[in-house]
Amino acid sequence: MKIYRDPGSFQRLKYSVVTSGTFDGVHLGHRKILNRLKEIAVKNNGETVLLTYWPHPRLVLNPEDTSVRLLNTFAEKAELLEKAGIDHLVCIPFTRSFSEMSSADFIRDILVDRIGTRKLVIGYDHHFGKKREGNLNQLIQVGPQYGFEVEEIPRQDIDDSAVSSSAIRRFLSEGSVKKATQLLGGPYILSGKVVKGDQLGRRIGFPTANLSLEETGDPDSKYKIIPAEGIYAVQARVGESVYGGMLYIGQRPTVGGRATVIEVNIFDFDRQIYGEKVEVSFLELIRGDRKFESLDQLRDQLIEDRNETLRILENEIR
Repeated sequence: MKIYRDPGSFQRLKYSVVTSGTFDGVHLGHRKILNRLKEIAVKNNGETVLLTYWPHPRLVLNPEDTSVRLLNTFAEKAELLEKAGIDHLVCIPFTRSFSEMSSADFIRDILVDRIGTRKLVIGYDHHFGKKREGNLNQLIQVGPQYGFEVEEIPRQDIDDSAVSSSAIRRFLSEGSVKKATQLLGGPYILSGKVVKGDQLGRRIGFPTANLSLEETGDPDSKYKIIPAEGIYAVQARVGESVYGGMLYIGQRPTVGGRATVIEVNIFDFDRQIYGEKVEVSFLELIRGDRKFESLDQLRDQLIEDRNETLRILENEIR
């Protein structure tokens, strides 16, 4: 897949099959659109083009809203779209100035002059342009003038499972990672760089890798949604190897912690990995976070958590 950070570097194709949107999560609803895009491209000997926007429009239009959280960084989105079989990913820098572009100008300047769209595939109730004024009817009206056809994916095909990025975010904020997985078509992923902690886990027999999302060097990581506090069964990728493990998100109330930490106990693993990247895939919530009366009680509970995690991992392998 070719990635264009500057739309001006895109060279028009003989037959561009195009869709546009933020595609946060690249979930099952999005994949209905992507699959149709590929079908049309194959039938017409064309190539697929996906127009997306970064930063996410909400981050630009509502900068005072610090609660905005996303399912993907741009790099993660690009990887998912490449796996989905998209040929070209064009990233349009989203600015306040761009948000003022009329729908008519967007069609002419971007879809036609820049991309050379021959077939446009959009999701149900798709809007675009200044104040979301553009819609399906406008596209159908001007399509013959500009030499492109438009196809809308029916609402039932998109929403039959209540698949939406907002629903997935809600499930994650509740800790319902299994429900999020069902809508995403795969587990939710967080990536972090291993940083030094106070090694409390090692002292009670559960050494952990403390993960910092910001230290990965990906500036978009600060917008990633963090699932609800608690203990999760996860799979952890270190380099090219994948291990089972259990991950903790919380403030460590048993030892008077105040800042939220993300730390993973990787099973059957004893290598020092400070400074390395670890990618965790969420499988299931084991329990919520809570305060224990002593470290011994915490250790006993962690033994139970590990046994439950091993059971989940065994079922995952099956």
